[in-house]
Amino acid sequence: MPMSEYYKKLRQKIGTQLIFSPSVIGIIRNEKDEILFVQQAVDTTWGFPAGAIEIGETPSEAVVREVYEETGLSVVPTGLLGVFGGDEFRWVYPDGNQVEYLNFVFECSVESGTLQPVDGEIGDYKYFPVDSLPPLQFSYPIELFKARTTSRTFFQKPARNK
Repeated sequence: MPMSEYYKKLRQKIGTQLIFSPSVIGIIRNEKDEILFVQQAVDTTWGFPAGAIEIGETPSEAVVREVYEETGLSVVPTGLLGVFGGDEFRWVYPDGNQVEYLNFVFECSVESGTLQPVDGEIGDYKYFPVDSLPPLQFSYPIELFKARTTSRTFFQKPARNK
């Protein structure tokens, strides 16, 4: 689902100005320990199955929903790998809408399903090895991707003298 009714109504009231968007990312690995990336149907950049948390939804519910909508895979979150946000996670969409994401990054295991677009938002899928990831929209520590459901959660380093 490209934009929920909640965000559509919010945008009607405030226009394109900067909003805060709590969001989720699903890290899914295949049997070779490669990470699944998705490519938008209207863009050529690669990213993760991801999206905004809806009103009344928990982050873990949101990652299950978003991964299914974008990949057709039913997943179970197995760990919280990291939480990222702030100035470094601001984005301006082609329509001018500005967001600052607060990203909850979950390790997920696949229960069932076949890679296929469900919501029409994704055009392609590809698994990449950790040592050969495509350029990312936002900067994440490489250790985040080398972790595999560990008890360690990665956080951004605090900016000094801001």
